[in-house]
Amino acid sequence: MPTHDTPPRPADIAAPEFTPVPLARTRHDGWSIPRQTAFLRALCVTGSVSTAARMVGMSRKAAYALRGREGAQSFAAAWDRALGEGQARAFDWLMERALNGVTTITLRTGGAVEVGHGPDRRLVGNPLRQPAPQRKPTQGDQR
Repeated sequence: MPTHDTPPRPADIAAPEFTPVPLARTRHDGWSIPRQTAFLRALCVTGSVSTAARMVGMSRKAAYALRGREGAQSFAAAWDRALGEGQARAFDWLMERALNGVTTITLRTGGAVEVGHGPDRRLVGNPLRQPAPQRKPTQGDQR
């Protein structure tokens, strides 16, 4: 069972309902129906087309080519649902780690071990290193 320390695996997630993209021929290294389903499952978990394609042994370019084929409307709609779900899941997982923290184990010289728990500094620090977004003053602002 996944915890906040481990994101879910594609095998733990059901792919959205879809009609597979019809293929003129079947190739062992092509977009078979199981591979299309696995891609959508991976997309539900990762929220990243590149990562999901890599997880099923395909390229991002090949995934977009499949999506653009004739008869791929159902697959494209399932893709959009899976991508939204995956991005929301990834955001929730990252916020969980940023707010509730992670356990860190540090090995010191001589075999000493230090165990700590706190916010994931990488997740918290990244937004702080970015320039502040430009905002347009509203009528109520008196700056």
